[in-house]
Amino acid sequence: MKTGLVVVDMLNDFVDGVLANPAAAGIVRPLQALVTAARDRDDWVVIFSNDAHKPGDLEFKVFGEHAVAGTPGAAVIDAIAPQRGDEVVDKRYYSTFTETDMDSICKVHGIDRLVITGQHTDCCVRHTAYDAFVRGLDLVVPSDATAVFEPLSEAPYAERQQAALDYLAGIYGAHIVTTDELLAETNEPAAKAA
Repeated sequence: MKTGLVVVDMLNDFVDGVLANPAAAGIVRPLQALVTAARDRDDWVVIFSNDAHKPGDLEFKVFGEHAVAGTPGAAVIDAIAPQRGDEVVDKRYYSTFTETDMDSICKVHGIDRLVITGQHTDCCVRHTAYDAFVRGLDLVVPSDATAVFEPLSEAPYAERQQAALDYLAGIYGAHIVTTDELLAETNEPAAKAA
């Protein structure tokens, strides 16, 4: 099984910029661990899914101007920046699949499972999960490597995050795990081969 590790919107504007999410700081370390592990395996592909907006994009009506293509705000944070061999998908909508080459990336690499991480569990992660689901891809979502947009609501963050994860599991059949559980699973085949 070939796996795509999708890192959604871990951009400067979403971490500490115009749409800063305080919850994003808590998922950086798990993301570093997952990205490092994925890069060490031949059967995983790291895919960065990044807002790269152009003037007048629809999201600006809801969230204001953010992550404009070519600006520092649209760059992935340094802690997990893309490296040679990683795929980068620039998107103008919530889903990684909408009007991008994500379908082609999955086909070229023979990906049949997506591990979806990043921001926001109840928005871009959710929409990406839907599009993956309707394409028949297996879904895994690490609970500690995703975050809802904390400032969006006065409801408690933990409740909103859990509700978003429950939705992904209940509606799309996503397997919800922790980063440690996924890394343990990921290391099993490598250990058997050694």
